Amino acid sequence: MKAIFADTIIADSTRTVVVEGNHYFPEEDVNMEYLKNSEHKSICPWKGEASYYHLVVGEHESKNAAWVYVEPKEKASHIKGQFAFWKDVKVVED
Repeated sequence: MKAIFADTIIADSTRTVVVEGNHYFPEEDVNMEYLKNSEHKSICPWKGEASYYHLVVGEHESKNAAWVYVEPKEKASHIKGQFAFWKDVKVVED
């Protein structure tokens, strides 16, 4: 799977995990240079607190377009530290 934003590959992995229709990419398969910390957080009743990132590629920015569960609840432990994308990001098969 690939996550693409502004014609740039943000993540590329053969090891994504699908949860609720979202592909979660292992951190080592994410080009972290394009992710900038956001103060935004959200809470999922069964996954826990998600931390968000803005995507920045050149002059293109998509706010809060990536998220990660740094310390998920036990039922979501299999996605700990993995990144998912939405908004302006296309997630496609290779």
